[in-house]
Amino acid sequence: MSSAAAGSAKPSPRTVTPAAETVLAFVNTRADGAGRRELFGDGHAFAAWLAEHDGFGGETVATDADAAAARELRDALVTLLLAHSGDEESLGEPLQHAERHLRRAGSLYPLAPVVTAGGVELASPQAGVPRVFGTVLAAVATFAQTGDWGRIKACRNPPCHFGFFDRTRNGAGLYCSTGCGSQVSMRNYRQRQRQESETPPEA
Repeated sequence: MSSAAAGSAKPSPRTVTPAAETVLAFVNTRADGAGRRELFGDGHAFAAWLAEHDGFGGETVATDADAAAARELRDALVTLLLAHSGDEESLGEPLQHAERHLRRAGSLYPLAPVVTAGGVELASPQAGVPRVFGTVLAAVATFAQTGDWGRIKACRNPPCHFGFFDRTRNGAGLYCSTGCGSQVSMRNYRQRQRQESETPPEA
């Protein structure tokens, strides 16, 4: 994953960089209640997904244990992205647990700088599945250097939690689509109606 070369212009906050695309591709493999299926369910499924994504190293042999490790890394990242969206349920202990897991991952899948005349990029010196996880962490580190790490978010509409890049001018986006935003608004409206109907009238 390439970092910006010295002296190059900083990408627009509305630009989805290759590093951001790598992070989103990895986190958006979860099943949800809207029909998306789990893509890391077992070693075979994980290997099939990798075979379709050359940016993660392409075809790789993967076991069920590798798929489980991929789900853990992915879910830790999703928790961080939910925190970027201000999701209250992801804060506190869930966020601390996710950050601890990512620190462990950073020690298990270290990165190495690759220096060229054109710039510097972070890459995994490992092979196989460890290289896949290192590639994800390299993408996170590379994009975080832009100062816009908080713009990669997870949709606050449960059970969607789809990862997205917040292109809003002030970085205040909370949902991956207007549809999810409308669902939350309608859900909140109905909840308020129920609460009002259950509130006894004042004497």
